[in-house]
Amino acid sequence: MGAKGDFTVKVSKKEVVAAMLPLQQHWLPLSNLDLLLPPVDVGVFFCYKKPAAATLSFGSMVSVLKKALAQALVSYYAFSGEVVPNSVGEPELLCNNRGVDFVEAYADVELQNLDLHNPDESIEGKLVPKKKQGVLSVQATELSCGGLVVSCTFDHRVADAYSANMFLVSWAEMGRSKSKSSLSFVPSFRQSLLYPRRPGNIDPSLDEMYVPISSLPPPKEHNPTPEDHLISKIYYITADQLHNLQSLACSNGHKRTKLEAFSAFLWKMVALLAAKDNFQATKMGIVVDGRVRLGEGDEEKASLMNSYFGNVLSIPFGGQRVNDLIEKPLSWVASQVHEFLDQAVTKEHFLGLIDWVEAHRPAPMLAKIYSNGSDDGPAFVVSSGQRFPVSKVNFGWGCPVFGSYHFPWGGDAGYVMPMPSPAKEGDWVVYMHLFKRQLELIETRASHVFQPLTFDYLNSSH
Repeated sequence: MGAKGDFTVKVSKKEVVAAMLPLQQHWLPLSNLDLLLPPVDVGVFFCYKKPAAATLSFGSMVSVLKKALAQALVSYYAFSGEVVPNSVGEPELLCNNRGVDFVEAYADVELQNLDLHNPDESIEGKLVPKKKQGVLSVQATELSCGGLVVSCTFDHRVADAYSANMFLVSWAEMGRSKSKSSLSFVPSFRQSLLYPRRPGNIDPSLDEMYVPISSLPPPKEHNPTPEDHLISKIYYITADQLHNLQSLACSNGHKRTKLEAFSAFLWKMVALLAAKDNFQATKMGIVVDGRVRLGEGDEEKASLMNSYFGNVLSIPFGGQRVNDLIEKPLSWVASQVHEFLDQAVTKEHFLGLIDWVEAHRPAPMLAKIYSNGSDDGPAFVVSSGQRFPVSKVNFGWGCPVFGSYHFPWGGDAGYVMPMPSPAKEGDWVVYMHLFKRQLELIETRASHVFQPLTFDYLNSSH
């Protein structure tokens, strides 16, 4: 049985948690790769069963969360600051330890009745905080069964998912540690790692991928049908289905990753609806992390990039004719995906992107696929969350039963994030922010692959 969003959340307390050690106020300019991000906030949430230990009340869990947060913010001081425009209008980070808004709340719903398949009903505006000030906001919500939901919302201009994952693991580590020693992993804010070259070297292909906002056409009404709009749903995919997709995607001895196979399959689904709507073409982008690439050939830089806090992302994309995507086999589509990824997963791509931004500053810039126009046919972006450390976000009362990113990102393109399932090794949990009609078609045509996430699934495997 599902409580279809018909529960209320009462806020019982709001306070600001700052880093426990005094911090010298200073400015941290955003890197060139941070400047590619629009002012959007990312949500992430974790669900915990009622702790077995009777001593762990909601109040005592909240005090663990707050104390650990105050400790983690000493190293992750960027999350305790605020973003302020500088004299030329570019965002900069003021590291002033203003702190993190921390909300305590109560929801009159049991964990097992949370409709996780429909986060728009159960999570949005209820269990994930709206960030009003600062860079990070946190909410801890007690459920009627004694369970707990811990959630965060952070400014994407300051951190990508890799950075947020580092922080979440460190925060949980401080919660578990009795000795209150230092973190086993300390983030690096060394921005010289992402300085532009002099002179710069810019590949013309970057003009296809990124654009100064001023040169975008004015936004049009991009809603072809009033009953269609972007919504969020969460599914799971079994390891067997992923293996099946991967073997269909590999042909003539060409190995394809699960992400390439999954993305190709999804692209075929989106193309089916695009054809019905008389679109000729459709685009798909894949978010690529540049940390490993930028560290290539330099051991010290590789180690620093591994702990670098900030954005190190690019969104290469490909466009294909709808008929090709529908008629050709999955292995052909997967090869197209592999090809456009191949060009972007190089060290030179990221160095060139840093130089490209330098050449366009201080004008605001954006990945082209984020502002997909209505005449261009549908577009969506896949961002791999395979590093999402859901099982490591254990503050001392057990691993989460479930965790997911929640990112209705405000672009005109869809956004899809596959993450590891906490319930079963090899399975994926997939957060999908797509048009309602696209999801309806996927549920009709691919229900064997995309199954609605339920507590029955989460419990059956634990």
